[in-house]
Amino acid sequence: MTMPTNGTGQSRPPNVIRAVWAGEHRFDTARTDGSPAARLDGSAATGQTPPDALLSALAACSGIDIVDILAKRRTPVEHLAIEVHGSRRSEMPRRFERMTLVYELDGAGIEQVHAERAVQLAFEKYCSVAATFADDIQVETIVVLNGERGQPRGQVIWSPV
Repeated sequence: MTMPTNGTGQSRPPNVIRAVWAGEHRFDTARTDGSPAARLDGSAATGQTPPDALLSALAACSGIDIVDILAKRRTPVEHLAIEVHGSRRSEMPRRFERMTLVYELDGAGIEQVHAERAVQLAFEKYCSVAATFADDIQVETIVVLNGERGQPRGQVIWSPV
């Protein structure tokens, strides 16, 4: 097996997650390095369902990129909340077909065009969770900057071609 590289040619180990069944539809998941566990629950009684955790991962991953991009512009984010709406197919497998993400950002000096560009870069270039989705999923984003709602924008998910 060839080890993946970090873009500089250096090898990095693969992510390894261990999921331990906790009864019913519940699993406790964590990296094997002893990091904190997360509960996934197909019944949504004691934790997020796996599809909800996927949406949470997309929100957090893209949010991290947006915070970093705007910080590099010297316009740091003071507040960021992300709401994700995911629509799934009615037939099996019930994969996501459409997602809308609303980014509520606050920060002095952040301009709408730069906030929207940060979101675009997260989807097209940086967010590994977004890049994992099939490119036929329709993704729309809306940036609410300092209380002002921007226009909905379709996003292109990263593609190797």
